[in-house]
Amino acid sequence: MSRFEKWTRTVASRMRGEGRDAGAGFVEYAGLMIIIAGIFTLIDQIGLDGLISGAIRTAVTQVTGG
Repeated sequence: MSRFEKWTRTVASRMRGEGRDAGAGFVEYAGLMIIIAGIFTLIDQIGLDGLISGAIRTAVTQVTGG
């Protein structure tokens, strides 16, 4: 069996095997954390944090009647 045939079998078995997504969860979680951190940084830089907290406070007050 040639090296190319061994390589293609290895690649094919990894693509079909149970461990094909091994480690993908961590990468996706890390990417999501980077996106969320970017959103929070953007909100802070634009100065929307006070506006957002005020809107949430108003909505909670309207729901609770306080």
